[in-house]
Amino acid sequence: MSGESVDLSLCGDVMLGRGVDQILPYPGSPELREGFTRHAGDYVRLVEARSGPVPVPAGFSWPWGDALQALETFRPDVRVMNLETSVTSSPAFAPGKGIHYRMAPANLPCLSAARPDVCVLANNHVMDFGVPGLEETLDALAGAGLRTAGAGRDLEEARRPAVVPLTGPGPARRVLTFATGTPSSGVPGSWAATESRPGVDFLPVLSESSAAELSCRVRELRRPGDVVVVSVHWGSNWGYTVPPEQTRFAHGLIDGGGADVVFGHSSHHPRPVEIYRGKLVLYGCGDFIDDYEGITGYEEYRDELRLLYLASVDVGSGRLVRLRAVPFISRRMRLHRAAPADAAWLRSVLDEISRDFGVRAAAGDDAVLTLEAARR
Repeated sequence: MSGESVDLSLCGDVMLGRGVDQILPYPGSPELREGFTRHAGDYVRLVEARSGPVPVPAGFSWPWGDALQALETFRPDVRVMNLETSVTSSPAFAPGKGIHYRMAPANLPCLSAARPDVCVLANNHVMDFGVPGLEETLDALAGAGLRTAGAGRDLEEARRPAVVPLTGPGPARRVLTFATGTPSSGVPGSWAATESRPGVDFLPVLSESSAAELSCRVRELRRPGDVVVVSVHWGSNWGYTVPPEQTRFAHGLIDGGGADVVFGHSSHHPRPVEIYRGKLVLYGCGDFIDDYEGITGYEEYRDELRLLYLASVDVGSGRLVRLRAVPFISRRMRLHRAAPADAAWLRSVLDEISRDFGVRAAAGDDAVLTLEAARR
């Protein structure tokens, strides 16, 4: 931690199951129950047809590629990501779902390679293999020393924030991450944790009252000097439009003292950025790691381009000090630093879609993007 700010890295959906799991040293069962295919290896073949051969087995660090060097370069104090994959060998496919993601527990060193401080689990894939898969996921992550937020063996655990202590002079300070999932992102209501049932922290409706209730839970736990991240899995896969209920909910969290950073995800590509009352709202971080390269459709969104967000937040006020975004491109299921032309395309899109939220995007050194409040 430098000075009076904490540096956070935030990335969207990290999907290490299905095709990604199949290229790692200890692939689990490739069985799928999709309309497109029944074998996860088919996604590897689609990627290879588009981008070239993938080494099999690939090393645990392969999917992260250049992102690991970027993390070492920027050295965030706290790394937060949405882990949208169950970590299980369970064969219990959740009924009524068209897509199921699981990675073999033996491949967990792939996740650990990025040294996440918080793995968000409140999403629409963490229970793809039912309660047994969720419980194995929780055990596996805890065994690897990885903090989680948004899912648990009961409602109390699912609502419990991940707490990351901050080092440095002065009073003890922390980053607290709360996580919740919504039906608009495909989280089934039956996955909601209860006092007697494992599940996710499920938020059925985005409203003023639900924002106030979550803010109340945050205020009960936060201490002076804490920085609070609220992760919300919400919205559709495609498109740049932000529904008004998302904006009202995000503003309600900030107004109610419930969030310093609203960390939204679910969309396959980045969505607008807002700085509201000096605090950061990411409406959609986009995918970060997945096996989607060979899947056609929606090419206009260029979902092969990925962003790692780097936010510096003042520990006294929770206000955003600086926001940067490092662009990558996925090739052969590996992240590479994006070429200047690709970074320029992302900058142009972010600038256009975030303008109505009062944020402009500019190009910085080494194709790193800078996002800041527009001058009025």
